Amino acid sequence: MLDVKPSKRYRSAMKARRMNGAGNRFILADVRGRAGRVSPAADQVRRWAGEFQFDQLLVLEDADGADAFMRIWNADGDEVGACGNGTRAAAQAMMQDDALDRVAIGTVGGLLHADTAGNGQIRVDMGEPRLNWQNIPLAREMDTVQLDFAAEAGGVRVENPGAVNMGNPHAVFFVRDVESLPLAAIGREIEMDPVFPERVNASFAQIFDASHIRLRVWERGAGITAACGTAACATLVAAHRRGLAARSASIMADGGELHVEWRERDNHVVLTGPVEDEGEVDIQL
Repeated sequence: MLDVKPSKRYRSAMKARRMNGAGNRFILADVRGRAGRVSPAADQVRRWAGEFQFDQLLVLEDADGADAFMRIWNADGDEVGACGNGTRAAAQAMMQDDALDRVAIGTVGGLLHADTAGNGQIRVDMGEPRLNWQNIPLAREMDTVQLDFAAEAGGVRVENPGAVNMGNPHAVFFVRDVESLPLAAIGREIEMDPVFPERVNASFAQIFDASHIRLRVWERGAGITAACGTAACATLVAAHRRGLAARSASIMADGGELHVEWRERDNHVVLTGPVEDEGEVDIQL
């Protein structure tokens, strides 16, 4: 287990970065080396999300055994354990600032390794998917390849998703026409269903062929997002388990293209995609 260095809380104005990964929006604050720890209340995170328009707030802290420990808050103020595109964004910033070719980032979901993949792409090894029903988690035992679950909203019914935990829980529905879904209505319905005791990220995937998938996502605690890295990973895993996709595929999100590989040799899922640094913002942390 990583040793996250303890420190007293602080509150002061500082510079933070506005970043995005395939359209997934972040505010990244690097507080390594400072005599304080950021522990914002949920209502404060919600206010910042309204002001800065982010999907997740990312904070880098000092840690032994890694280049940093990253804490993650969704826009609704909940602290969560994983964010694939956020990890890629943090990795790019750290590699640029610290003149590194690769970095190790600790998260609640585990230690993640990231490096550059060329052509402005950042790659992160997201580790092994968790596929047991207790680890999703689900409220009752079910086959996670194809859950005995359905939801309906706006006159549209979706059913039998695959379930995957990539550091956070995902339900992946395979649909014929992802563009026509009432995404907000049905995503909210699924997120809050009691079969998912920790709520869930709802992904909707349209399979074009074994290596090309269109994806739209309702993120737990953030709503509709232009992309979600862990959802892209979960989608590839769920699709391959159903025989719908190869172990490697391009995932086209609303905000851009991600590439996911589920490696057979070590069972790890690797996420690759673009990152943009949109400049500094002042934030009162």
